[in-house]
Amino acid sequence: MKAIFLAGAVFCGLAANTMVLTAGDILKGRVEAGGKGLPHVVVSDGFTCTVTDDKGRYEFEAHPQSRFVFVSTPSGWLPPVEQGSIPVFYKEITGGGTYDFQLVENPADDTRHVCFVQSDVQLISEDNLVTYAGLLEDMMEYRSQFRDMDIFGLDCGDIVGDTPSLFPAYRQTASRLGMPVYRVIGNHDMDYYGRTFETSTGTFEENFGPAYYSFNRGKVHYIVIDNNFYIGREYFYIGYVDEKTFRWLEQDLSFVPEGSTVIVAMHMPTRLTPDQKPFVYNYQGLADQTVNASALHALFEDYNTHIITGHMHYNLNICHGASLMEHNTAAVCGTWWCTDVCLDGTPAGYGVYSVDGSDVQWLYKSAGYPAGHQLRAYLPGASEQYPEAVVANVWNYDPQWKVEWCEDGKVMGEMEKFTGYDPYASVMCRDTTRISYSWIGPTPTEHLFKAVPSDPSAEITVRVTDRFGNVYTAPASKLVYP
Repeated sequence: MKAIFLAGAVFCGLAANTMVLTAGDILKGRVEAGGKGLPHVVVSDGFTCTVTDDKGRYEFEAHPQSRFVFVSTPSGWLPPVEQGSIPVFYKEITGGGTYDFQLVENPADDTRHVCFVQSDVQLISEDNLVTYAGLLEDMMEYRSQFRDMDIFGLDCGDIVGDTPSLFPAYRQTASRLGMPVYRVIGNHDMDYYGRTFETSTGTFEENFGPAYYSFNRGKVHYIVIDNNFYIGREYFYIGYVDEKTFRWLEQDLSFVPEGSTVIVAMHMPTRLTPDQKPFVYNYQGLADQTVNASALHALFEDYNTHIITGHMHYNLNICHGASLMEHNTAAVCGTWWCTDVCLDGTPAGYGVYSVDGSDVQWLYKSAGYPAGHQLRAYLPGASEQYPEAVVANVWNYDPQWKVEWCEDGKVMGEMEKFTGYDPYASVMCRDTTRISYSWIGPTPTEHLFKAVPSDPSAEITVRVTDRFGNVYTAPASKLVYP
């Protein structure tokens, strides 16, 4: 989304170590645990995927532009974790030779696991770390109810706001989590001002490892890819998946049985609508969605797939098909650390994905609120668009939800869905004492609902039922800001 640029910031790194390998160099090694080799483990250099033999050994010819050799960690096994949250499933290549990997047995049954998803931390100063640490405390408190389950995290990118110098401070702050967090590179995590896209991932990879990779938990295959394409001009980028990534992805998926559940994490959305819209050649459109999303979606036709993204600083669930759903996750930073509400009215927070076998359920956890805080309801007069109506913002809505309103406890019917502006976010964006960036304004959202009450004096309550049968309620109240 909108950039926060630091004066004089110039970053130019190298994404691939092209100096240490030559054509014909061989990478080999062993994947083991407790002194025993692990068979059938997928190993890759980002160009070629192979599997270990019955004794855990692998060997293949490296691509000259490879920077890492890495393991797609198999179900039941875990990589070492450094600094409290960094899973080390990779080794940086220093030349042809031997690269061994030591895994440990997962103490939990990972067929049941919970994945915490955050996006757009967007650290621009060390002051932001204090607020971010508070959100992590909320996450740690909420995850305590899953104590006996396998737990890990996904960070969908824009860890920093064009300030790669804050990566170490972010790592230190995140270390308190004490669980592996798999990172995605965001457009504001890239190295700008290099001459090509290939120069854009160097600093991120120095801190977190490969920009694309995969791993397994139970019956679910997780994939992380980089779909921010730096175009080699100032700070500009588009949403695009390059051919190198496609070819690696095709190989990676060849080891995943058809019909499996696959979760794909990337920073920029693939599409923000169920259907592909006509192509418009402008920077704003190209920088908000993935221009070759249809080709990416086609790779997952034979899988039950969930795509998890960020970038937009709002919450949105999109059903691309019967077996392909995308979850765009609201920003941890709220409105760029000015307030704890995003521009669509979604509170700052994180996604929680609970997996049982191949079944995936999810909710959005608002930081500082109980898990049941799934909507906000406003009495008539709050909405400038529909001043006569009760308006509800149901930020994790998808088409399988039901949204109803009640008068004095009696269900009156379903509310009408509309696209508009959250009343609180609209007032917030006019507050120049808190919003310090002139380009910030409320974002229109599709997860708003309205109804005109038949009895204005009645006590109005909004009741929502999610796709999993969970029921949440909220009383309609006057708009109070802040």
